[in-house]
Amino acid sequence: MASLDKVLYTARAHTTGGRDGASRTDDGRLDVKLSAPGGGGTGTNPEQLFAAGYSACFIGALKAVGPKLGVAVPQDVAVDAEVDLGPIPNAYGIAVRLTISLPGLEREQAQKLVDAAHQVCPYSNATRGNIDVALTLA
Repeated sequence: MASLDKVLYTARAHTTGGRDGASRTDDGRLDVKLSAPGGGGTGTNPEQLFAAGYSACFIGALKAVGPKLGVAVPQDVAVDAEVDLGPIPNAYGIAVRLTISLPGLEREQAQKLVDAAHQVCPYSNATRGNIDVALTLA
């Protein structure tokens, strides 16, 4: 397990009611109702939040490694994230699929960028070896 060299930021959220509750960050910038996946509730669910967070973070990683590789990340870069929830032996687990769109980049250059981003993305590092994560170039 890798320890942080220093803390750059700490996110804080207070959640009540679990999957049928609500969650709010300490700064009030996120305030959401929660509901079970596939249910009839009006809120989002943890898997949707994870998909949004991972895809946003991955774009940040692409932008961080691009200059180091001499690759300009396209302005219209996009990541579609899918987070699956399902049973594993004696528990539940998730799996992730990211489809990365890098319009205008040659496939080989885009793949090098994606591979490098996957090495530095905090979500990729948190999930590596724990869950299935599939990366696909669009």
